[in-house]
Amino acid sequence: MDSASNRVALLQRGVTLESVTVGYNALEGLVAVSAGVAAGSVALTGFGIDSVIEVTSGGLLWWRFRAELGSAPLGPAVERRAARGAGLLLLALAIYIVVDSTRVLLTFHRPESSGLGIALTTLSLIVMPLLARAKLRVAAALGSRALRADAHETIVCAWLSATTLLGLAFNALLGWWWADPLAALAMLPIIIREGLEAWKEREGDA
Repeated sequence: MDSASNRVALLQRGVTLESVTVGYNALEGLVAVSAGVAAGSVALTGFGIDSVIEVTSGGLLWWRFRAELGSAPLGPAVERRAARGAGLLLLALAIYIVVDSTRVLLTFHRPESSGLGIALTTLSLIVMPLLARAKLRVAAALGSRALRADAHETIVCAWLSATTLLGLAFNALLGWWWADPLAALAMLPIIIREGLEAWKEREGDA
């Protein structure tokens, strides 16, 4: 297979991976936010909102790969605008988590246990690392910094799954109601770092 045909195959694989990313995160976000609101879980709701934000990154990469396959690459300004928008949404999510977690802790509001949330975050702990590994392989083959960054965001999502799962499990099994808002607050360093990095200008891939 020549280099041009090989790149086309890699781009098509990238399109497939980002299609899975967008579809899974959209469904994950919808289920997590619905279950989180129903249970009064700050951690699960925040996890769901982050999943919806991840759809932005996945959609942008899908668009870029499709454009290159059609011989119409997108300019770096498009990526910068999309990245900054995602960064602002992540920082807004951080503010929401601080405000609502503080409210829950001060009012001693106990979230209900969420079996659906536990099942969803457990599934994400399996799916996200596998998806991230596949993205890193394609990113290395393509020399794509944008796809590599997106793979790291997928790894962050796996860490958020673990944090959220711990909070939900402690609340459900031990009755530690405060574990849920503390789990949400534990997400803040990752979310803020990701938001600030997304806000910074990124150069487009060659």
